[in-house]
Amino acid sequence: MRSRQLATLTLALCLGLAPVGVMAQDARQPLDRIVAVVNEGAIMNSQLEERVARTRAQMEAQGVEVPPDDVLRQQVLDRLVIEEIQLQMAREANLSVDDTELNRQVRAIAQNNDMTLEQFADALEADGLSLGVVRDQVRRELLMRQIQQRRVGSRVSISEAEVNRFIEQQGAM
Repeated sequence: MRSRQLATLTLALCLGLAPVGVMAQDARQPLDRIVAVVNEGAIMNSQLEERVARTRAQMEAQGVEVPPDDVLRQQVLDRLVIEEIQLQMAREANLSVDDTELNRQVRAIAQNNDMTLEQFADALEADGLSLGVVRDQVRRELLMRQIQQRRVGSRVSISEAEVNRFIEQQGAM
């Protein structure tokens, strides 16, 4: 008797949960997926698609011929991988960009476009971007510039004789 009640209860639960399972399947949304692994980091498909769309829009706005989708996608992915490597190197070197420098750079971008910071923020929003997203992008670019300068600067050495020779050549002109 007890096993029959248990079987009936199990059947009722299974039948009762079936619609929930079906509803759960209908509510599924595709998850983001990894398109590249860079050391301990990952580049997600959403990042790639967003950057491809932004790159395409910039190229079209500048009147530059846009390469075929697969070529553009690969070029953008290559660029994202390089950026990720540089950002990882910057983290390992404990490099950072302080808010004062970041604000100065963002203001300079606005001024180069003959805008106030408020006008710049409004223009970004009209283009579907936020000032926060641009600030993050500028911070990333500043970090990459720092690591590039550090890496190149450590390989360049100029002797005092070379400096003196350059000064003499400039004086002779």
